[in-house]
Amino acid sequence: MNKEFTKSFSMVDVLFMATGAMLGWGWVVLSGDWVSHAGFLGTALAFALGGILVTFIGLTYAELAAAIPETGGGMVFVLRAFKQKSLGYLAAWSVLFGYVSVITFEAVALPTVIDYIIPVSHVGHLWSLGGFDVFFTWVLIGSVGSVLLTSLNYFGVKPAKIVQNVLTAGVVSVGLVLVFGGFTLGDGSNLQPLLGEGIGGIMTVLIMIPFLFVGFDVIPQIAAEVKSPPKLIGRILIGSIIVSIIFYVLVAFGVSMGLSVGQLELSSLATADAMGALFGSQAFANIIVIAGVAGIVTSWNAFIIGGSRILYAMAIRKMIPDWFAYVHPKYNTPTHAIIFLGILGVAAPLLGHSALNWFVNAGGIGIVLGYLIVAISFLKLRKAEPNLERPFKIKYWRTTGILAIVLSILFLGFYMPFSPSALVWPIEWLIVGAWYLIGLGLYALGSEKDINPDYEKSFMSRNPKSGLSKS
Repeated sequence: MNKEFTKSFSMVDVLFMATGAMLGWGWVVLSGDWVSHAGFLGTALAFALGGILVTFIGLTYAELAAAIPETGGGMVFVLRAFKQKSLGYLAAWSVLFGYVSVITFEAVALPTVIDYIIPVSHVGHLWSLGGFDVFFTWVLIGSVGSVLLTSLNYFGVKPAKIVQNVLTAGVVSVGLVLVFGGFTLGDGSNLQPLLGEGIGGIMTVLIMIPFLFVGFDVIPQIAAEVKSPPKLIGRILIGSIIVSIIFYVLVAFGVSMGLSVGQLELSSLATADAMGALFGSQAFANIIVIAGVAGIVTSWNAFIIGGSRILYAMAIRKMIPDWFAYVHPKYNTPTHAIIFLGILGVAAPLLGHSALNWFVNAGGIGIVLGYLIVAISFLKLRKAEPNLERPFKIKYWRTTGILAIVLSILFLGFYMPFSPSALVWPIEWLIVGAWYLIGLGLYALGSEKDINPDYEKSFMSRNPKSGLSKS
């Protein structure tokens, strides 16, 4: 019997899922760096320019997700366009790299932020990496957090949705309090210098954009589970990007109004310190940090949901072992894929505090590579299937597709050795290499030569207990 994913996500759920994934913890921990390097105006320009890349990529995803609402997102689009299993796998594994980089980032961020709220004298020194000591108790906080988030998703999508919606609303609300404080209580002279370090500072912020905005593409991963009309999927996807761009710029404004250049240099967590300075209370600073913890959860949660669906979609297409396609008969979730992602989260804190930067930088290259392949597939499908029903149809599709490709290639260049913002050798390139070697190994274990266009039915006929039944 053929079984499918449950139609369990409303459009509100989808909006909160994508927005929560994009906001995460980055706005709390990185805003000081943005303003210090680029100033408020430079930060706004960087997000505007980076937002153009993300928006054009998002438009290609929006049209394709509405036209082909199947579990697997970008991989499904690539397979439909090129019928090349290896290319589809490369796209999926690359985007999954971005998802995993966020999952592991959040597992390392959790003990970092807990230390800010409740300073802990950590014990059980394990080793030193990247100039930081790694302690057993510090690792334990991140690993336990990973177990809890993995369990939340293991036992069904409903509790994960509720947590996502409530915490995302909380994160946005607290961020708006900071913005309100900036407008009403801030010091306009703190905005100087408007452009910070100039072009170099703007570039420093610009290369963070792919990591900060990975999350909108969670929507195509769960498109088969959305119970609203396909046309709305595309609109919500673009809406989530616009909301996130505005939020990031407004947070940068609040931080700029709350702290002077000198205070920014001394601050270890500028967003929290700006909130405390604006309202004259450490309690308000702690509220921002608590919102940061909520952001960690929303981002972490969304990428477990999205990442597990990518693994499931690859497994039913015989790209990786069938083990990843198992769905729990009671909880109706792809539990083996969730466990795999949970194991990576549990292990990540063992790399210590320096892994925050390693994961951000290394994962970015996978994100942009996946986007590039999808953008090419978008143009290919427009030519190969002009009559495909497209509920969310882009008017200037050639311009959109070409710009998405050009901007993706440009951003890929930022990570290369010839660029000032290149990945750090050896650790970040080793992370990239290790990820793709793991991918090659799994592909060799699970791959079949023939491409069956009806993958899921084929898989279900062989594994009738491994699908998700409709509720």
